[in-house]
Amino acid sequence: MSQTKTLKVRVTLFFILVGVVLAMVAVVTDHWAVLSPHLAHQNSTCEMAHFGLWRICTKRIVLGDSKDKSCRTITLSGEKNCSYFRHFNPGETSEIFEVTTQKEYSISAAAIAIFSLGFIIIGTIFLLFSFREKRDYLLRPASMFYAFAGLCIIVSVEVMRQSVKRMIDSEDTVWIEYYYSWSFACACTAFVLLFLGGLTLLLFSLPPMPQNPWESCMDAEPEH
Repeated sequence: MSQTKTLKVRVTLFFILVGVVLAMVAVVTDHWAVLSPHLAHQNSTCEMAHFGLWRICTKRIVLGDSKDKSCRTITLSGEKNCSYFRHFNPGETSEIFEVTTQKEYSISAAAIAIFSLGFIIIGTIFLLFSFREKRDYLLRPASMFYAFAGLCIIVSVEVMRQSVKRMIDSEDTVWIEYYYSWSFACACTAFVLLFLGGLTLLLFSLPPMPQNPWESCMDAEPEH
């Protein structure tokens, strides 16, 4: 592999590494979406929630005497309580995801995210083996696994988005407003870096195409 192509591969691997880190951060954190209920004018407190693939956290916020009684910012101080979803830990008591449809969406998003991490691990193994004895051909399967990981991440994002939408539309929950938070942004960015980085790495790892159609034939040894 030429020095120019080696430099391109290293730059691509750097962006893929950033995508791997962001994907892991998105999977293990619980700030995918923030939910807030309808707030009456006389209410002095509100209960917000933010959740991820595995856990949900609720926070009871005291609004005080200010005229702007907004319950949209999860960073406000308040009493915080976190618990894993009941379908992942039967001992916990999170009631928000007890609706069957929401439960199925939550499990699906988590399972697809695990597949994404699996593809990342397999791709990294191929990548490490490619550094030994200059086995550049192993970069090709590594790039494909990274691209597959990116696709799984964006599918998990879409499943989570549909889960939030159905939760807001459901009459069984009190949440009427929502916005996506930084874990969701990490997952979307990870998709872009992993998918595009994987495709770019695949192109860089392919053998050079002959400029002349007859070049391959001319280089072949004559038959005796």
